[in-house]
Amino acid sequence: MSLEKEFIRDGKRQIIGSVTTGYVGSFETIVRDEQNNITGSTSERFNTTRDEHDSLVSVNSADPGLLIGRKK
Repeated sequence: MSLEKEFIRDGKRQIIGSVTTGYVGSFETIVRDEQNNITGSTSERFNTTRDEHDSLVSVNSADPGLLIGRKK
């Protein structure tokens, strides 16, 4: 299994985040903001999304989109 990184861009083609998938363990996806800081992770196994402080953002969706563009 290999890691795959996808960049998320806004309407002006500026990078606003990235999603890296392929991890094995309690999370499968790491989400980063435009400064490459980790903004959270998702788990397909547990169907959850967590923020950078490991707090639950969603308990019924492993959606990286919930973490992109969040206010800090």
